[in-house]
Amino acid sequence: MIRDEQGRILLVDPVYKPFHDLPGGMVEANEPPRAAVQRELAEELGTHLTVDRLLAVEWVVPHGPWDDLLAMVFDGGVLNAEQAAALEITDPEISSFRFVDLTVARSLLRADVAERLARAYAALDQGTTDYSERFEQPPGRT
Repeated sequence: MIRDEQGRILLVDPVYKPFHDLPGGMVEANEPPRAAVQRELAEELGTHLTVDRLLAVEWVVPHGPWDDLLAMVFDGGVLNAEQAAALEITDPEISSFRFVDLTVARSLLRADVAERLARAYAALDQGTTDYSERFEQPPGRT
């Protein structure tokens, strides 16, 4: 979860999904989650951020082509105006990005991702890490 100086959250708009998403992606074989986030941020937005603490982790039931998985949200920190202006789309799978407040973010994200983001945002505020388990299939997945 990356924010700007106004506290707005960075979202990306993938060309292959009907919803916006948080920047990031799937880990590769033998890749630590924090390294995966940093790699994905560089691939998607050309930025090399130090990803801080883990804010939320959610176990998700097997769905689609995936076995069960752990979805994680890390604190990507706050970008100043210069850093935010330097972001650029460097991945053809991303059509755009924008900073939005939490309410708008929740309306743009798929419902399960919006819930995870809200828990991560609360954990950031409380200085905790959220853990949850999702036994329902994510919307739009079989």
